[in-house]
Amino acid sequence: MQMGQTQPILEVDKLCTYFGTKARIPAVRDVTFAVRRGEVLGLVGESGSGKSVTLRSILGLSRRYGQVTGAVRWKGRDISNLSERALRPIRGGEIAMIFQEPMTSLNPLLTVGLQLTETLKAHTDLGRAGRRARAIEMLEHVGIPSAASRLEDYPHQFSGGMRQRVMIAIALAAEPELLLADEPTTALDVTIQAQILDLILRLSDELNMGVILVTHDLGVVAQTCESVAVMYAGRIVEQGPVRQVLHAPGHPYTTGLMRSVPQDVPARTPLYSVPGTPPSLLALPPGCAYALRCASCIDHCLTARPTLDDIAPGRRAACFNPEPISERRPA
Repeated sequence: MQMGQTQPILEVDKLCTYFGTKARIPAVRDVTFAVRRGEVLGLVGESGSGKSVTLRSILGLSRRYGQVTGAVRWKGRDISNLSERALRPIRGGEIAMIFQEPMTSLNPLLTVGLQLTETLKAHTDLGRAGRRARAIEMLEHVGIPSAASRLEDYPHQFSGGMRQRVMIAIALAAEPELLLADEPTTALDVTIQAQILDLILRLSDELNMGVILVTHDLGVVAQTCESVAVMYAGRIVEQGPVRQVLHAPGHPYTTGLMRSVPQDVPARTPLYSVPGTPPSLLALPPGCAYALRCASCIDHCLTARPTLDDIAPGRRAACFNPEPISERRPA
């Protein structure tokens, strides 16, 4: 990855997203992070922790259904309050997104070739022949055989994994500067998953493209990301370089996620899982949202909400009783 630039290309500052008119469900709360050119940031956490909503809020897609506050600075410009018209050249051209469910993202009435070339028509200067050649090239890049003959096919003529590859091809077609990847390899087998991740990383390196990768797979984070942000109940609870965070977690929730990954477990041994369930966003506790599941909980955790503070150089955690990482060394 090209990490020579120190100025972030994307800065998210105290991003909050609420849904509902009366209840105001806080799906994302006070999320703050930055992404530099060529950097791959991993966003991890249980289902419902706010990862996908965070990505959609960055592009302003959550505004149709909820209220979004905070700042989203793209190359130094706050785009959080831009109109749909002003956001149009940024979406897909400068910032692209791979959505989690391709069947609901692809238009079933249009061929995949048309959906690929309309992105190129909106965000590049290529002519009709150039757009077709680029579409074929992108389908080949993501591993779709006989790419030229598949341009006239419709989404229902592809398998789930093939549809996901089409979505990835559409997102990368215009060579964006930032890619928001919402679990891009969920529907793919292990071999194709590795190929897609290698493709994303190669393009990130070649284009100096920043990437925010949402995934449940900590192994993928360890292999592909340089930094990681762990989310729980709509908030970031730990942030830092991926190697340090995964080898010496500072937040008890991160420790629980790491313990949930089977490593040298004897046969017929019950696997570890984080005890309890995440709290309802409709009834969040007054203190730390993780307190009732946490083995390191102290009385203060039940009444006060911890902020994301420095716990070591380059490391932050939202915890009143963090793990003693100063006594541990990354492997």
